[in-house]
Amino acid sequence: METFKNDVEAIDAFVEKYASVKKEIAKVIVGQDKIIKDILMAMFSRSHALLIGVPGLAKTLMITTIAKAIDLSYSRIQFTPDLMPSDIMGTEILDETRKFKFVKGPIFSNIVLADEINRTPPKTQSALLEAMQERSVSMNGTTYDLPNPFFVLATQNPIEQEGTYPLPEAQQDRFMFNIELDYPTFNEEVDIVKNTIHGDMVEPEKVLSIEEIIYYQKLLQRVPIADNVYQYAVRLATLTRPGTAQAHPWANDYLSWGAGPRASQFLIIGARTHAVLNGKYSPDIEDVKAVAYNILRHRIIKNYKAEAEGITVADIINKLLNA
Repeated sequence: METFKNDVEAIDAFVEKYASVKKEIAKVIVGQDKIIKDILMAMFSRSHALLIGVPGLAKTLMITTIAKAIDLSYSRIQFTPDLMPSDIMGTEILDETRKFKFVKGPIFSNIVLADEINRTPPKTQSALLEAMQERSVSMNGTTYDLPNPFFVLATQNPIEQEGTYPLPEAQQDRFMFNIELDYPTFNEEVDIVKNTIHGDMVEPEKVLSIEEIIYYQKLLQRVPIADNVYQYAVRLATLTRPGTAQAHPWANDYLSWGAGPRASQFLIIGARTHAVLNGKYSPDIEDVKAVAYNILRHRIIKNYKAEAEGITVADIINKLLNA
């Protein structure tokens, strides 16, 4: 691990490492630059992300590639209606000496892909979300720490809702980002078909170690933030809360529930990471605006009036950002 004279030098090195990671990912993944950036931002922020997208958009390949480029252990858990908490966390078994031994589940990885999290019952969802919050698993009075770094990317299919258990809003709040994955552009899809039909897959090189990612996560926590940026983030969150003194008129008209204090925290954390990845040494209001959609999208709830008038969540966030 390289040593740096000061944090400014470390940030410059971090930006170079980030560019190297994206370059390796681009060997495998065509396009989706913003999605990859958002996932990496959540990871460097020591947070988790909820990815919304239809099947076939390379979500699994994307996460596998990121894990390889950053030299992290990776697990994919396919969520099904019969999945039990022990299938994720692990279970205790009797060994040959007749003593109980804990066998770790797939959650004991640096990156965990929770595929179609809304297909499993609330009991199993809650077990995963509790582990995400505590970064540990408890079994019969013994606590087992999860690996560091630890990052959960959960996916949901926005089309098929039959036989699913949608995540309650309070549980979605555990995720820093709600990332919407769209179809590739026409030219990107042409490149995807050209690069994949022959069966030859390029392997990304490992350009970032676990020690480095932990160092850069701690570096981000030391980035200075001006008071006006804190105030703007909190003001933006309070604008979403209908029925309060600070609420925006659109919040009163079109929202039944607004974003809580965790949104204010994530707006600052996300803005800080966004600023550094763009070569700045401190975030400004534009960095808060840049992460606002991913952070507020799953934290504000529309009412019936918004549904009737065709007002989208994006419309409401856009209105608040321009307030």
